[in-house]
Amino acid sequence: MITRALVLAVVLETTVHSGHSEADVYSGRMERPHVPGAEHQRVARLDELTTAGTVASGHTVVADWAGLTHAGLSQPRGVPGIQIDGYFPDSSTTNTNNGWNHDAQFVIRLPDRWNGGLVVSGAPGNRRQYANDRAIADDVLARGYAFAATDKGNTGAEFHLDGRRPGDAISEWHHRVTQLAIAAKTVVAQRFGRPPSRTIAAGVSNGGYLVRWQLERNPWLFDGGVDWEGTLWRADGPNPLTFLPTALRAYPAGAHRDMIDAGFAPGSEFLWDYHHRVYWELTQRIYRSELDPDYDGDDAHYDYASRPDSVRDTVRKLELTGRIGKPLISLHGTLDTLLPIGHNGDAYAGLVRDAGRVRLHRYHRVEGGNHVDGLVDQYPDRLTPMAPWFRAAFTELAAWLR
Repeated sequence: MITRALVLAVVLETTVHSGHSEADVYSGRMERPHVPGAEHQRVARLDELTTAGTVASGHTVVADWAGLTHAGLSQPRGVPGIQIDGYFPDSSTTNTNNGWNHDAQFVIRLPDRWNGGLVVSGAPGNRRQYANDRAIADDVLARGYAFAATDKGNTGAEFHLDGRRPGDAISEWHHRVTQLAIAAKTVVAQRFGRPPSRTIAAGVSNGGYLVRWQLERNPWLFDGGVDWEGTLWRADGPNPLTFLPTALRAYPAGAHRDMIDAGFAPGSEFLWDYHHRVYWELTQRIYRSELDPDYDGDDAHYDYASRPDSVRDTVRKLELTGRIGKPLISLHGTLDTLLPIGHNGDAYAGLVRDAGRVRLHRYHRVEGGNHVDGLVDQYPDRLTPMAPWFRAAFTELAAWLR
């Protein structure tokens, strides 16, 4: 286990041995910080760290975040600073960003007008390190926070091929967020002359799962977190493998009652066709391939409950418990049609309650919210965008931590 003492040792060792004196470091004069443990890094001074500038300058990849936000989301600007792109040692090559063909890529952004805080994020879904640039980074950078994000160590629809054993690819996600958080704290200390006064974990979907996981397993590393529709994995259910097969069977058959019984909210029917075409089959297949690769049947007829105990043992290594150790704000849309609220947001709030950690948890159910805000543009009168709720939750958490 990585300890607090080790983090401090990494900070001190890096500042002394990075080509700068300790006095230089703590007077905040490092224009080219060094990311400890990185195999490769590239530092750039930018006039604009938000997507208002990074799209044109080539310091983000629009495809990473396409479809995650709605067109009406305000776009902050006026944030000059330093961006560091790079990667940690890794043997997989699913991430083609920057022409590197190398996984474990990260981005760290350091605004000149720093407020003392750091936000650390893992990519949603199986996207890459710039996936949160519009949804999260733009807003927190404009507030003055440093921002760091990781691709989680594997990306794309074949992410499950990474690792030797079932569950290894997802386990790597935990490690990569921890690794980046420690490294980013060091980089902040190099750049500004002191470590961050508060470090916040923030993420969407699988990134929200990682916020919860970090606050349960590594609460000493963070001061709090915002979990935006995080995925819930429980060995005995619920988890995506317990409800997605029902959707794959019931929707084409017109079995409306079965869909409702599986957790898909009444009122979400107008979203079912899109999710059937785009999300359900892909999500079921890739996560079943990661957690139960020996199954060779039709995913629409996958029965998690009847699978060998070894499958549940694999999920148990990844599952959430609700035993958070730092303040967490969770938000979930009532019309989430990929991760239905009852089996995810509501169920996780129940775990926190059962673990006796309610004082550390605030949970907001967003009426009309869906899993991705891109659909808000298609259904502006029927869906509520989640991004403004995230920004409000972030403000709430900052006040709570103060």
